[in-house]
Amino acid sequence: MKYYIIAGEASGDLHGANLMKALLEVDAKAEFRFWGGDLMYAVNKNLVTHYKARSFMGFTEVIANLKKILGFITHCKDDITHYQPDAIIFIDNSGFNLRIASWAKANHYNTHYYISPQIWASRAGRIKKIKRDIDAMYVILPFEKAFYNTYNYPVNFVGHPLIDAISNRKISDEAAFRHTHKLSKKPIIALLPGSRKQEIKKMLSLMLSIVDDFKDYQFVIAGAPSQEHDFYKSIIQDVDVAFVPNQTYDLLNVAWAALVTSGTATLETALFKVPQVVCYKANAISYQIAKRIITLKFISLVNLIMDREVVTELIQNNFNKKQLTTELQLILQGKTREQQLTDYLALEKKLGGKGASKNTAQLIYKAIR
Repeated sequence: MKYYIIAGEASGDLHGANLMKALLEVDAKAEFRFWGGDLMYAVNKNLVTHYKARSFMGFTEVIANLKKILGFITHCKDDITHYQPDAIIFIDNSGFNLRIASWAKANHYNTHYYISPQIWASRAGRIKKIKRDIDAMYVILPFEKAFYNTYNYPVNFVGHPLIDAISNRKISDEAAFRHTHKLSKKPIIALLPGSRKQEIKKMLSLMLSIVDDFKDYQFVIAGAPSQEHDFYKSIIQDVDVAFVPNQTYDLLNVAWAALVTSGTATLETALFKVPQVVCYKANAISYQIAKRIITLKFISLVNLIMDREVVTELIQNNFNKKQLTTELQLILQGKTREQQLTDYLALEKKLGGKGASKNTAQLIYKAIR
């Protein structure tokens, strides 16, 4: 079978790569063409466009780059037409993927969506387009199945792919990790400021502002695979902080606590059993627009899945030096730290067991065979 996969961002690349491996297990003759990143490229070389080329964040940036985005959409449609896949698989990245899905369904392609758009967070009206354009949806959060059921749209809950990604990783040796990156013997506080330039600039400067107040700890920045070290240097300047590129899991494996930009990283941090403070600050205009369309009580996946506050969320004006210092102190020692660790165990149970990629691959192959 011929599969055309469209993924965006580092997390989509990770899950796309694992899905491709799983598809090869159920379909030894599987052929791929895809939009993704380095991890997917390591599985198969038929990369059309790297996600770095279309990494736009927020309403204002999307508008500013609208011409470029429309060009990508046209190119994607033309490439699909030329490739003629047996199935198109969309992974997250709803802004781009739902536009392609509408065209694909109208042109009689078989459409599958792995990792649902977050329509439960905002613009639930998009369910009409999903029901019309997506033949099968594979969801990874336990509450999503119930959400879609309220709209009479049956979906497949396959488990969360991060369970597999984390359990399948090679376990790093802490002593070797510290030696390689010239880290001290102090407990490590991991800084995960995001993956896009705009959010890293906003988040990292404030995270670094508290470093001097925690002399007994080693602060380490998790460098995103999508960004170069020189970009971080312009923000770090003279702050006493270490930098580890493209090894977030190895860093979390040895971290004592973490400051994390809201997104998939909050769930990854929880699955590594690292107490965290969740942070988020957007462009002022983007934030005001988001406030009017997002209906959720929480922004972090940890709290959303548990449906209660497990980790503290510092959003917009609450993300400041004073509150960040206070919240970090609370998770370094004591009851708040212990409660987070206990809640993480309950969170992992809710996510189900291993096998998300395998489950999804089997369902897709069975549907199109």
